[in-house]
Amino acid sequence: MIKEVIVVEGKSDTIAIKRAVEADTIETNGSAIGEEVLRRIALAQERRGVIIFTDPDHAGERIRKIVGRHVPGCKHAFLPQEKAFYKGDIGIENASPEAIRQALSELRTETSDATGEIAWEDLMEAGLIVHPDAANRRLLMGKLLGIGYANGKQFYKRCTSFRISKAEFDKALREMERQTGGV
Repeated sequence: MIKEVIVVEGKSDTIAIKRAVEADTIETNGSAIGEEVLRRIALAQERRGVIIFTDPDHAGERIRKIVGRHVPGCKHAFLPQEKAFYKGDIGIENASPEAIRQALSELRTETSDATGEIAWEDLMEAGLIVHPDAANRRLLMGKLLGIGYANGKQFYKRCTSFRISKAEFDKALREMERQTGGV
């Protein structure tokens, strides 16, 4: 049984989570999260801890930001898009139990006193911003670092708020270069 309560978007996500692990969930019912749901999430964080596990898409990212802003200190689970894709639909409900367990085993905790070691220049030098293939490079680095895909500014924010170390970043960068042939 997972101690923390997992925040998901809807019923289908809860079903997929329960196929993979024994856990309690709170459903946001989409990106129009009401105050009552946010209060329940805050209470869960206070008593048991919270894992935010939303779809790897724009709406999921919006929910992740709203919950994270209202309930600080949550843990985050990220599922790569290709593991959540089925017949044109992206969502946790499409992921295999193994993919869900993998994402839940690689949790990241956001901190409010983000003073990470990664500088904006590190992202530029790594070709993660201001590069013709920056989006694809961020996609792969996000997987390797376990922080999911994000645009340049959000990727930088995740590196700092999840306290990605320079050593961790450099190791993922070397692996990315190995996988892409240094392109």
